[in-house]
Amino acid sequence: MKKLLNTLLAGVVLLLPSCGTQTESIPAEVTMSKDTLMDKIKGGWAGQVIGVSYGALTEFKFPGAIIPDNMPIDYSDGCIKNLMINNGGLYDDIYMDLTFVNAFEQHGLDVSADTMALAFANAEYPLWHANQAARYNILRGIMPPESGHWINNPHADDIDYQIEADYAGLMSPGMPNTASEISDKVGHIMNYGDGWYGGVYIGAMYSLAFVSDDIEYIVTEALKTIPEKSHYYRVISKVIETYKADPNDWRQAWAEVEKIYANVAKHCPEGIYHTVNIDAAYNSAYVVIGLLYGHGDFGKTVDISTRCGSDSDCNPASAGGVLGTMIGYSNIPAFWLDNVKEAEDIPFTYTDISLNKTYDMSYRQALQVIDLNGGSTEGDDVTIKTQRPEPVRLEQSFEGVYPGVPIETGNNIDQFFARPGQETAKTIEFEGTGISLCGGMGHPNNAYVGEFEAIIDGQPAGKFTLPVDFRTRCYDVYWKYGLPKGKHTITFRWLNPEEGAQIWPGKVIPYTDTPFVQDLGSK
Repeated sequence: MKKLLNTLLAGVVLLLPSCGTQTESIPAEVTMSKDTLMDKIKGGWAGQVIGVSYGALTEFKFPGAIIPDNMPIDYSDGCIKNLMINNGGLYDDIYMDLTFVNAFEQHGLDVSADTMALAFANAEYPLWHANQAARYNILRGIMPPESGHWINNPHADDIDYQIEADYAGLMSPGMPNTASEISDKVGHIMNYGDGWYGGVYIGAMYSLAFVSDDIEYIVTEALKTIPEKSHYYRVISKVIETYKADPNDWRQAWAEVEKIYANVAKHCPEGIYHTVNIDAAYNSAYVVIGLLYGHGDFGKTVDISTRCGSDSDCNPASAGGVLGTMIGYSNIPAFWLDNVKEAEDIPFTYTDISLNKTYDMSYRQALQVIDLNGGSTEGDDVTIKTQRPEPVRLEQSFEGVYPGVPIETGNNIDQFFARPGQETAKTIEFEGTGISLCGGMGHPNNAYVGEFEAIIDGQPAGKFTLPVDFRTRCYDVYWKYGLPKGKHTITFRWLNPEEGAQIWPGKVIPYTDTPFVQDLGSK
């Protein structure tokens, strides 16, 4: 196993047993050359780009299923350059990272969460799930952390911050708690609970990958940043437990994760009673499965994380990034790295930032963070004051909120929206403590914004808007949690209807305070 720590303080030895498991904590200080620091930062970014490119054509095509070994996955010569030029939207998890990297570059390390949020919300790139729900909130004055809180964001547990938290670990080498502090500020723009934990954990793994060359240690030690009572901790712990029982059968770990996933309530409205799996905890598990069962082999790691399915481009991006940080850019095999090298000067879509610019920004920011946390730079070397991971606070989304039986509304939810002069519209009747309506707004004029008022149990329950513009859209038509348990009715007033405007139909989900369990008994 190649030593990645070039210089340790006198008298401090890092023990790496022959079995490959690091049994002692990293030293309180670690010294490495500036070249090594840059090499690891470059490895982290390059690993992400490789992973997302490798999984590009399989994303969400295998929900709840393993991609078969006999299905070839393309990684031909020139594929990254071709994708960046012709399919730049694929790299959303990279250019989302760069929004925050660039904000630190422009405004300094003490940049506010609000400044970050506004940069993110006003960017030209399209967004989905928790990111888009947060953008909608921010553009209407709901700022972080409320923009990511599950009351305001039905996608709070989704994968979004997990796939864009890499920067936090890359700018905090050997300092996982500092990475967590950064993620506290930025991650709550769009996520809460398990969705936030996804980014905290990924950031911690990147951070530790600078100062350890044992992937099992990195995966296990990083989990100490997550509260043990959280659902997220339970899922990742199950992967580690299964790996220790049999470190060669990754499909068994995948199956154990699926067992948990099949028996918990999903809360992304799009994913409820559907095979789509956008949940942070489970996609994080696929990242960890690749890292552990890949045994430090770059190609194997990326391939396993991809073949776990679901978000099968973002997950290998995270796995490739963590391992790329650990082994360094110069040790990524040429088969994988050559495609990166020919694309390093191409700006990512929606930005003027290339990989080469990204390497430099991350390196400068890492040096600043090292200095602010008691480290130092002397000549060609940098000394890092390392941190032992500490758990962030416990927070869980959707506590006491469980999806119920979907309500059949036909293909026309437009019927529930009364126009001016129309006293009543068709009423949705439901029993429970909340409700959500999937769907969207349509109109020939992209600038149109529908204006509505919800009426719950005959009383006004607030106004909301539905923009047609895909960039600023509301990801879901309507949601409301925290109603008194019991029977309810809901209708809507359409305040500014226009000819050609329509509301796209989607699922209508009631919520209750107890899990749905059907007892067929003697039936």
